[in-house]
Amino acid sequence: MTFVAALTLPALRAKLGPDVLASTRLDFVAGLTVAAISLPQSMAYALIAGVDPRFGLYTAIVFTAIAGLLGSSRHLVNGPTGAVSLVTFGALAFIDPDAKLDAYEAMFLLAVMVGIVQIAVAVTRLGDVTRYISESVVTGFISGAALLTIIGQTANALGVKAQGTGHQHVLERLYLTLVQAAPYNLKAVAISVGGIVLALVSKRVVRHFRLPQVDMLFSVVLLSLVAYLVGWSVAPPGGKTAVALIEAVPPALPTFHVPEIRFGWLVDLSSSALAIGILGLLEALAIAKAIAHKSRQPLDYNRQCLAEGVGNLVGGFFRCMPGAGSLSRTAINYQAGAVTRFSGVFTAGIVAVAVLLLAPLAAYIPKAALAGLLVVAAARLIDLERLRRTLTASRYDAVLATVTAVSALAIGVEFAILIGALLSIAWYLPRAAKLKVQELVVAPENVVRARIPTDPPGGDVLIYDVEGELFFGAAPDLERALHEAAERAEVAVTGYLVLRLKRVRNPDVVSLEVLDLFLREARGRGLTVLLAGVRPDLLVALERIGTTGHHPADLIFREEERDYSATLNAVRHAYHLAGRPGAVQPGPAHGPRIYYLV
Repeated sequence: MTFVAALTLPALRAKLGPDVLASTRLDFVAGLTVAAISLPQSMAYALIAGVDPRFGLYTAIVFTAIAGLLGSSRHLVNGPTGAVSLVTFGALAFIDPDAKLDAYEAMFLLAVMVGIVQIAVAVTRLGDVTRYISESVVTGFISGAALLTIIGQTANALGVKAQGTGHQHVLERLYLTLVQAAPYNLKAVAISVGGIVLALVSKRVVRHFRLPQVDMLFSVVLLSLVAYLVGWSVAPPGGKTAVALIEAVPPALPTFHVPEIRFGWLVDLSSSALAIGILGLLEALAIAKAIAHKSRQPLDYNRQCLAEGVGNLVGGFFRCMPGAGSLSRTAINYQAGAVTRFSGVFTAGIVAVAVLLLAPLAAYIPKAALAGLLVVAAARLIDLERLRRTLTASRYDAVLATVTAVSALAIGVEFAILIGALLSIAWYLPRAAKLKVQELVVAPENVVRARIPTDPPGGDVLIYDVEGELFFGAAPDLERALHEAAERAEVAVTGYLVLRLKRVRNPDVVSLEVLDLFLREARGRGLTVLLAGVRPDLLVALERIGTTGHHPADLIFREEERDYSATLNAVRHAYHLAGRPGAVQPGPAHGPRIYYLV
C-alpha cells in the first residue's frame, strides 16, 4: 500500500514540489511550441543541404536532445540550421548528384568530423577565443548565407530542375537554371508565391493575437492540403504529380549507424568540417549570449562548445546532419516561457512522436511550399537595422561585414566564416598589442599626474606609466618605449627612472626578456630604474627568468592594497636616492602630502 500511495499524483506532487512541476509544465509547453516550427524547418533545411528530409528530422531529435542536456544555456535550442545546411551542401558538392547514398554517408562522416573539431575546441578551452571574432563577421556571414539560401531555392520555387554542378559558381548555376529550355512550372510558382504570402500573413496574425508560433507549420499543412484537393500532388495512373513532392519519410526513429569512411572523403571534407565547426560554435554562442543578456543567466562557453561537439559527434552515428544553435527556435523557446534545458529535450521527444505518427503524410508536401517558406525564413535572417548599424558604426565593422558577405557569394560559404574570423583576429591583434606609455610628473601641488606640454622639461626623476597586454606582440612597442625613456633620461641628465607597471597584463617571455635586458643595460649606463605597482603574476614571472636575482629588491615596489601607494612610495624613494627627499615629503601622520591623479 505504501508503494501504491507513493505513485499517486498527490504524492508525486508533494515529492517533486510545486516549483519542479511548474517548471516542467512550462518546459513542456515551450517544447511543444518549438516542435511545431521545428518539424517544417528541419525538412526544409535538409532540402537546402541537398539530402533526404528525414535526416533533418533525425537531427531535430538526436542532436537537439543531446546538446540541450549537456549545454550551458537554459534556452538555446539546437538542430539543423540554414547556414550550416548551406555549408553542408557546398561540402558535398564533390560527390556526383546521382550518387545519393554516397552523399548521405559523406554527410554522416562530416557530422562526426565537425563534432571532433568542436570537442577539441572545448577540451583545449578555446571557447573563449570566439569572443575575439567580431559580431560583424557573424552579421555579414548570415546576410551572405541568407542570400545564398534564397538563390538555392530558386529551382524548387519555379518547379524546374537545378542546373550546373557543385563545382560551378552559385551565380553561374542560378543563371543556367533561369535560362534553361524547360518551361517554368506555373503551379509550383503559384504554391511558392502562396507560401511566401501565407507565411507573412500568418506571422502577423500570430503576433497580433499572441498565438503559439505555429505559423510555418500551419502554412505547410494548408498549402499541402490545397495541393492535394486540387489534384496537384496526386499522380494519375502511370504519370507524375503536377508538382514535385519531397521524399517520403519512413515512420521510424534514427538507429545507430557507423558512417562509411574513405580517405578521399576525409581530405575533401576537412576544410568544410573546420568551417562548420567554427560557424556552429559562433552561431550557438552568439545566440546563447543574446538570450543570456535578457534572462541574466550565466554561461560557460567551453561547456557549450562541448555540448555542440558531442551532439554532432553522436548525431553522425545516428544519420544526422551537422547542426548548430537555431536563432528562430531559441527565440520562440524563450518567448514561450522555457525555464530549464529540458525544454529542448521535450522538443526532441515531440518531434520523435510526430515522426512516428505523421511521417507518411510528409510525402504530400510540395517542394515549392517549403521553398517559399525558406525564402521568407532566409529573408528574416537579414536584420536590416543591425546591418545598417554595422555598416555605419565604424570602418572596422563595415569592412568585416562586407568582406564576409562578399566572400560567401564570391568564394563559397564554407570559406566565408573562416575568412571573416581570420580577418577579425588579424585586425584585433595589432590593437591588442598596442601599449599605452605615458610620462608622469610631480606637479608643484605635490600631485603625480600626466605630463602636459606646458610642464618644464627634465627633473631629477622621470616617471613613465605603462599600460596594456605584455605579450610577444607588444614587445616591439615596449622596447621602443623603454629606449625613448632611456634617451630622455640622458638628455635631462637624470639618473632615476620610475616605471609604473600596475596596468600591464599577461606577461610572456618575449616582453619579459625585453624588460630584463633593459634593466641590465640601464644599470651599465648609470640609470637607476625603479619598478612600481608590480602585480603578483608579473613578480613571479620576473623571479622565474632571474630578473629579481640581479635587480635590487629595494627598487621593486609591489602592488599594495592601498590605491597608488606603490607608485607614490617608488617616487618618494627615487627622490630620496636623488638627494632631494624634501621634494615629496611624506607629510603628517594622517596621510601623505603627495597624491596620484591620472
